Amino acid sequence: MNKPRLSFWQIWNMSFGFLGIQFGWGLQMANMSAIYKYLGAADHEIAWLWIAAPLTGLLIQPVVGQMSDRCWTGLGRRRPFILIGAILASLALLLMPNSPTLWIAAGLLWVLDGSINASMQPFRALVADNTPEDQNSQGFAMQSLFIGLGGTVSSALPWMMTNWFGVQVEEAGGGHIPASVKLSFYIGAVAFLAAVIYTVFTTREYPPSDQDLAEIRARKFDWTLGLGEITGLVMRTPRRMWELGLVQFFTWIGLFCMWIYFSPAVAKRLYHATPNSPEFAMAVEWAGFCFAVYNAVCFFFSFALIALTKRISAKLVHTACLLAGAVGLASVLVANDKHLLLLSMVGVGIAWASILSMPYAMVSTALPKENMGAYMGIFNLFIVIPQVVATLALGPAMQFFLADDPVRAVAAGGASFGIAAVLTLLAVSYQPPRGGLAAVSGGGGH
Repeated sequence: MNKPRLSFWQIWNMSFGFLGIQFGWGLQMANMSAIYKYLGAADHEIAWLWIAAPLTGLLIQPVVGQMSDRCWTGLGRRRPFILIGAILASLALLLMPNSPTLWIAAGLLWVLDGSINASMQPFRALVADNTPEDQNSQGFAMQSLFIGLGGTVSSALPWMMTNWFGVQVEEAGGGHIPASVKLSFYIGAVAFLAAVIYTVFTTREYPPSDQDLAEIRARKFDWTLGLGEITGLVMRTPRRMWELGLVQFFTWIGLFCMWIYFSPAVAKRLYHATPNSPEFAMAVEWAGFCFAVYNAVCFFFSFALIALTKRISAKLVHTACLLAGAVGLASVLVANDKHLLLLSMVGVGIAWASILSMPYAMVSTALPKENMGAYMGIFNLFIVIPQVVATLALGPAMQFFLADDPVRAVAAGGASFGIAAVLTLLAVSYQPPRGGLAAVSGGGGH
């Protein structure tokens, strides 16, 4: 089917829901390690408690993608999953900061992360479904823009509660979670649901033909058959996806090192704070503000990214951006002032903008359209598998190799970014044509 070109505002409306999704991700990434510390977790235990996040993605993303490929409702193919995931995630955001024990918080992370994954994965497929090939990069870059904006606001919310709105800095720990964190999660729940509802009701999906609709309705989802089909798709995965998957593997190990240990690193290195002190709450708020900075850089750099991909190979752009992120994370080792961390986050933000768009834009043109949702879910396995590896390995690594120092763990994430940059440069199957990323179509090899 020849898809009509979309206007700027159509792409805007289709991507706006990512603003809400990023409220969920941003609050989770900036605050979950601190919440675990408030509830009594040791540094080397934090990685294990995060295992809910990648495992839910590993289980949910390919199945939801395959299910959305096989259905059609009054809301379309992707939008029902996007909406249901948003409702469940918003409920989890309301409950999370009221967790009375460590294990209830860990259980709610399963619900929150699974719901965000169920909402996010069909969003990726929705962009691929609706945009012509020469607008793919615009669609994914617009997602990066909203992800950067949502991440900026959500990560800074606890800091804003204290410094802009006068919420008192309290003692934390002993099961007590500060009011600034609680209010931030409540705001995030409302923002998540509102943004997704906006996209669901302002974006249309192309209806299938009568014949295709009959085939879709005849193919009821069967778990055994569905998982079998996913296995078959994995066996036929294009070479380009495997190459980019290896890049994603090391990229997301680096990101997970940062997300898990940046807040404890700031508290330990620059504030010398324990979890039951007001200084610890201040350290967590500053770490969230640092996360807001890298998301803000992502937001503004997304505009430059769109222009860069029209002139420079997406492979070279992604390599350079990953190197900027590697330098940013490694520099945490020598930062002796909290404001220097903001410079570190500039490099991370440049890398983050590229991570959120370039791999998807490069891989999407190599995938068969009839299985786009399932393949996008499979591609996301290259995100969640390294996170599972990180959660299982970082605990022992912290104890035996990193001297239980979260600063070293963050720097190790920088080294992982560097490996990903080299692997991107060595990838050979992706050969962009003249005109940059926007002109890419088809190919990839099997």
